[in-house]
Amino acid sequence: MEIVDSADRRSLPVATPETAFQNHRLPRAFYQQPVLSLARQLLGKALVHRGPHGLLAGRIVETEAYLGRMDLASHASKGRTARTEVLFGPPGHAYVYFIYGMHCCFNVVGGKSGVGGAVLVRGVEPLLGIPERVRTDGPGRLCRALAISLEQNREDLLGERLYISEVDVASPLRIQRGPRVGVDYSGPWAVKPYRFWIRGNRFVS
Repeated sequence: MEIVDSADRRSLPVATPETAFQNHRLPRAFYQQPVLSLARQLLGKALVHRGPHGLLAGRIVETEAYLGRMDLASHASKGRTARTEVLFGPPGHAYVYFIYGMHCCFNVVGGKSGVGGAVLVRGVEPLLGIPERVRTDGPGRLCRALAISLEQNREDLLGERLYISEVDVASPLRIQRGPRVGVDYSGPWAVKPYRFWIRGNRFVS
């Protein structure tokens, strides 16, 4: 069978969706690149989660890079705490946090250990198991759609339940960049162009 992205026909021919995603899971080395590069490279990849109701997947279409301790918009800027410890650990782990008493946000820890860098995933395009009526634009919405909760915090992205996979790309991505969303408190860091998205994709927040 073939999984086809209805937007621009990116496809991955496989026997089953699960084996396709598992066989193309990203290696640890992918996450060790600087987070600005990682935020861009994650676009087009599939975020996969085996939730309580089966396999769910969405193609990443929007990200934000957070550079670590020096970045005043980053949680890591407050240093190591019980909440942020995972940010300073090995790359390739999930950092999931709760905001506004109602939303979870999924981040990918990247770069060098000890720096605190991560990439927030802000939007995904449904690939598998997500009903058409369910919105996936925005970090809280995509976590609900993919059944990602605080239980996934600190999870290794090279595991069997939560991971990111390569998807065959038929044509180059049209990528735009600009300031991050909702970080006005960070002073000069608020205008840094650390947000990346696939131009024209309707699942961008």
